[in-house]
Amino acid sequence: MPSSTRSHLHSPALPYMFLSPALFATVAIIFFPIIYAVSLSFMDYVIWKPDEMGFVGLKNYIAVWDDEIFLISLKNTFVWIFGVIGLQLALGFMTALILNQQFPMRGVARAIILIPWVTPSVITALMWRWMYDGNTGVLNDLLVRVGLLERYVPWLAQGATALPAVMVALMWQGFPFFAIMILAGLQAIPTELYEVADVDGATTVQKFFRITFPMITPVLFTTILLRSIWVANSLDIIFIMTGGGPGYNSHTLPLYSYIKAYRGLDFGYAGTIAVYLTILLIAVVTLYVIRISQTEDQLG
Repeated sequence: MPSSTRSHLHSPALPYMFLSPALFATVAIIFFPIIYAVSLSFMDYVIWKPDEMGFVGLKNYIAVWDDEIFLISLKNTFVWIFGVIGLQLALGFMTALILNQQFPMRGVARAIILIPWVTPSVITALMWRWMYDGNTGVLNDLLVRVGLLERYVPWLAQGATALPAVMVALMWQGFPFFAIMILAGLQAIPTELYEVADVDGATTVQKFFRITFPMITPVLFTTILLRSIWVANSLDIIFIMTGGGPGYNSHTLPLYSYIKAYRGLDFGYAGTIAVYLTILLIAVVTLYVIRISQTEDQLG
């Protein structure tokens, strides 16, 4: 090999050359839109008011706290995140424990459980909207037949049930991710630990809380973090099923930002809402990192 070629292969700039295409794509697709959205949040940028466009400083950031719809959306976002993640975690955990057992056609069951996860969000939303239909929905028909309801309920058309109904739909779509991740963590636990526990006479509950749960805690933290970010940014299922209604009962921050931008054409205000959502997610990630650091210090 020529010496010039060898010198190029050992050049300090070579790793950056290989990374540059990915870095360029990341900047173009992710960081530039973020910077642009932040810059818009400091502007009065309403498309149908071109003469009034301009820099307004923190006006939008202050104005949102007098916006009742923003406050409703903020409250719904917290309910949305914690409710959906809690439902997905509970159902995913139970599913993982079942799939970790030995039973006939276990491989088929593990494949079938992925169907909700791979189903497109549009199809999921349309399917559940039909199931919740107040006139022809299969859910109402089933509940009336078994005697749990006396009459059909317009699940998506009344404020008390609209957001919980959509949360159940997203729970169904996302719980397989928890199930697969937790199942991978369960299978990574050495069987010797359970054998030693059996010798010591440990009960099933004791083995769960002394071996299973501590061993899969890192997997749980990571999965909860990822799903929290995805759920917080989710708006397609809400948009298709309820459009944020009835009234503003199923409004969340991503949906409100989208509506402000593409219906009200107020990109400055929409950017402000998006920035507040980003701050919320950064706070969640920061708390996660602090918690993980504390756990590692205790184990170390």
